[in-house]
Amino acid sequence: MAEWEVDNAPDDDVGVATETQKQVKKPPLYKVLLHNDDYTTMEFVVYILQTVFHKEESDAVHIMLAVHQQGVGVAGVYTYEIAEVKVDKVTELARANEFPLLCTLEED
Repeated sequence: MAEWEVDNAPDDDVGVATETQKQVKKPPLYKVLLHNDDYTTMEFVVYILQTVFHKEESDAVHIMLAVHQQGVGVAGVYTYEIAEVKVDKVTELARANEFPLLCTLEED
């Protein structure tokens, strides 16, 4: 949002409007991570990626394979509040379906 200042010179009756920009710092972003385990099915991880993170099936399968092969995969990058809600939702769905899927967040 711009603030307007009027610059009045002492000998002038006319003011000059100048615009001052405030620098807004972008909030830090956080990666939401899914961790591999020996019990959560690949199908459930794909389901989580599609429902909680709104990934297309091909992207969800790609991320799920990264989780499976590398031990961890990035489900998405969000502001802290959104990342926290996503972690809670994944944990809630995993527990409701009796899976130990671990979902964490870390600063990007």
